[in-house]
Amino acid sequence: MSETLIEIRGLKKEFLLSHTGAASLKTMLLWWKKRELEHLQVLKGVDLDIHRGECVALVGRNGAGKSTLLSLVSRIYKPTSGTIQVKARMAPLLELGAGFHPDLTGLENILFNGMILGLTRKEVLERTPQIVEFSELGSHIDTPVRTYSSGMMARLGFSIAVHVDAEILIVDEVLAVGDYAFEKKCYDFIDGFRAKGGTILFVSHNPESVLRVADRCVWLQSGLVKEDGDPSTVLASYQAAGADR
Repeated sequence: MSETLIEIRGLKKEFLLSHTGAASLKTMLLWWKKRELEHLQVLKGVDLDIHRGECVALVGRNGAGKSTLLSLVSRIYKPTSGTIQVKARMAPLLELGAGFHPDLTGLENILFNGMILGLTRKEVLERTPQIVEFSELGSHIDTPVRTYSSGMMARLGFSIAVHVDAEILIVDEVLAVGDYAFEKKCYDFIDGFRAKGGTILFVSHNPESVLRVADRCVWLQSGLVKEDGDPSTVLASYQAAGADR
């Protein structure tokens, strides 16, 4: 068995939701004692190992905890309990526009995001021409990202993520918004990334994408791992259970 790069043990995540029923801020402040608090337990004790060179797909119904798990691995959220160890540099590509400053240009966001992902300013500047070329954004790279379409956001985010020398890519359904040509380009990159020993953890609702890319599939159900194994076997079980989409 190859080296474990992501080790997850007893992972739980709970969100506290407030239901005030207040129609205004004034009402909410006056009646704060009457608010109802709901403890929403999204992950209920997940154990998972991701090994070097693996491409692991997470599948499950909406609300099963897939995106929450990726956000925890990416250190966007802190666990309620349990542990996560990540033993290599990772590049998270989660919600469209996450980490982008809307008033900065695409070029300025490349520098901003590249440094957040662990590169020095010099390293980002050296790689900027390749990032711009890969994104195929042309003159739009000099316009604020608030003017970008979802596809343009995906292009820029993916282009940055794949040029920071990460050993782990964390991807949440982002490729679904790109056009066919760019999607193929991303898949070709992923094939090359895997061939060099790169590791990928991604969420997808598209069975074709899972079978095309993943060599392992994890089915999350109600915050727990329901099944973990060969993609075709796990997808068959998932689909037989009446999974959505």
